[in-house]
Parts: sequence; structure tokens; C-alpha cells
Amino acid sequence: MGKPVQNITEPPLYQQVKDYILDRINSNSLLPGMRIESEAELVAALNVSRMTVNRALRELTAEGRLSRRQGQGTFVAVRKPQAALFTIQSIADEIRARGGCYSCVIHLLEEEKARPSLAAAMELAPYAPVFHAIIIHKEDDVPIQLACRYIRPEIAPHFLEQDFTQVTVSEYLLSIAPVAAIEHVVEALIPEPWIRDLLEINSAEPCLALHRKTWVGNRIATSSTFYSPGSRYTLGGRFTPTSPGGIGVM
Repeated sequence: MGKPVQNITEPPLYQQVKDYILDRINSNSLLPGMRIESEAELVAALNVSRMTVNRALRELTAEGRLSRRQGQGTFVAVRKPQAALFTIQSIADEIRARGGCYSCVIHLLEEEKARPSLAAAMELAPYAPVFHAIIIHKEDDVPIQLACRYIRPEIAPHFLEQDFTQVTVSEYLLSIAPVAAIEHVVEALIPEPWIRDLLEINSAEPCLALHRKTWVGNRIATSSTFYSPGSRYTLGGRFTPTSPGGIGVM
């Protein structure tokens, strides 16, 4: 790209720099994870000011097309995977379907007494027994989700005996107890320090937290929260009407 000559019909210089970089990304000249030229190299190659290049890089980073790493440079961003929002699907299947390598770490798997707030949320008696599982799901050895689940024991009495490195919790529960209803609530938050440590993220990294309840029959079967680093994961889904004025879960 030669020196941009701006006139009344051309976009601003910073936009021309953005377009130059995007054209290379879209044509696969720059692939996800590749390092692009430094600001100084772009200034020299495009004959524009450093301020112009800096703005272009900042905007492309904010748009999720580039990733800037302190002391390392600027890289083409790896597109974040998207999880289904309105279904219950095995995260292992999601990862494998897009060509990734799935693994997990079992951080906690035990029976506890439900504290009053949890008991109320699950419609249990205070301090009734619940099964508690905390599992870190990884894609290509990078943590992308921490799943914190509480399970009503009578729904899955053999839950603690399972090897959840071989079968996911979702796969196991769906195989033994058909879900009658699902409730999902999503929020963005800065997670607690212990969650950040397990997800290997810093104190400024926001997470998407998906709070999920499931019902088997007329009983709440599970109450779970799934924490996903905002830079590594997205949530999405599609509504389909099942009746006039109604919304179905796909």
C-alpha cells in the first residue's frame, strides 16, 4: 500500500490503515495468531503518522480483530468460540466440533450441606444434602469455562461415582434424567480471585456468567453457574416461535 492521499471522497487515514489490515486478514495473508507489523513498521510502510496507526490498531483491537500483548506486539485475534445459549449441550462436543482438543480438570466433587440461600434457590430444606462439582473445561489446554454445579442427589444418586474426565456432567445428567424446563440468566462480571486463578486470567479480565437452573418433572434438579473469560468465549442462540406469541427453546 502506497502513501494514502486523502481527498473528499476517501475515508479517513486511520480507516484506510484499518482496511489495509482487514484486507490482509480476510484474504488469509494474515492468519489467526500471527503477529502483525509494529507501529513503527506500519508508519514507515504506509507513510502515515504514528497517531494514525495507533488509532487504527486500538479500534481493531476493540472490535476483536486484533489482540495486543504487552511487550510482545500485536496479533491477529483468534475468533472466540460461541456456546449455545438456549440448549444444554456438552462443551466437549462443542470443542471437538470446531476441531479443538477437549480436556478438563476436576477441582471439586463432593457432597455438601446446602446453605440457606442455595437451599431456597433449589427449593430444598436448609442444609439438605447437595452434590457440588467444580470443573475447569479446556480447549487446546487453555481454560475456557469454569462450571460450578449443584445437583439434587435424588435426581442423580450415583453422581459422585462418575469419572467426569471421560463423560461430561451434561452428558451424564441428560442420559439419566430428561429435562422438563431450563432457566438461563447471563451477566457480565469480574469474577472472584479463586475463579480467576482457576481460569488463569488477570484481575481486569471480565467473565460472562451463565446461571442455569434445570427442572426434572416439577423439581429443580440443578443450579449451576458457568464462568467464561470474555476474551475466550461468547454465548449465542436463536429463538424459534412454537406457537403464536410463544418462544421455543432450540
